Amino acid sequence: MLVRVQNTAGTHAEKVLIDWLRTWKGSADPHGVATVNCSVFHGDRLHSFDAVVWTPSSCVVVEAEAIVEQADGELEVPLNGPWRVGDKLINFEGGDKRTPLDKSREHTYALQDWLANRGLGQRVVHGVVLVIPPPNSKIQVRQMWSDPSFEVCLGDDPRRLRDYFTNLSSRGRPQWSANDVAFAFRGMNLLPYLPAPQDLLNEGFLGPVDITLWHGGPQQAQAEAWAEEQARLEQEVAADRPLHVNLPWFAPSKLYPRESGDVSFGRGFMRVMLTIGMIVVVLWIIWFVFAAAIQYGPL
Repeated sequence: MLVRVQNTAGTHAEKVLIDWLRTWKGSADPHGVATVNCSVFHGDRLHSFDAVVWTPSSCVVVEAEAIVEQADGELEVPLNGPWRVGDKLINFEGGDKRTPLDKSREHTYALQDWLANRGLGQRVVHGVVLVIPPPNSKIQVRQMWSDPSFEVCLGDDPRRLRDYFTNLSSRGRPQWSANDVAFAFRGMNLLPYLPAPQDLLNEGFLGPVDITLWHGGPQQAQAEAWAEEQARLEQEVAADRPLHVNLPWFAPSKLYPRESGDVSFGRGFMRVMLTIGMIVVVLWIIWFVFAAAIQYGPL
């Protein structure tokens, strides 16, 4: 996981979140890029996010909240209304009167609309509330509603948040490309924190890469060097092909190309039918020339 922190002076819950994200370096850990303490201006107001995490298959708004008072028991999380442990109302760090779920829904819907206005709205944005209990507390979360787009995760063990992202990735297919992430970073004024193209591809994001999205940022030179290296490698591969032929524009594979990660039966059918039609035309021309030669050729 690539972690980009815009402002390190955060709350206790945000510091815990950063520490956990930075430990996700193994092959079995979630892959992607996380931006901490970022924001977007949408709907005539500024929406500040504790963190936004992009993985190849999802985008997640993380709301990190710390409970300020010692509490033991079952934390009841209703869809609306205050959170309780038994008869005791739960207060969170920062003193915001809104519940963490209210803030999570507001921020998640805001980012969803913001992305939709920029052509990236076909991807669902998820929201997760990370609740950090006081030390030595014994709390269990009882989520009193069910919504696949939102979840409350108890932050007493770093494995819980890691398992949330692992399960979320297992339910979806790769749909976020390196270009999508770069476009979102530029729109959120996070260009100085945008990872290099090869780093995003190594995290599993889809290609190809438009390096112009990195122009103006600190990774521009690295992106251009990477593009030049890719072009050189493609030329070497093409030169090593003994019978490499550049296909014309009307070739079936050019008119109806295969798309990575997408299976289109209609596109495949048209590609096959066009190939058959071209073969029939070629055979007809050969037959016509052969018949003409027999009919009008010298005896």
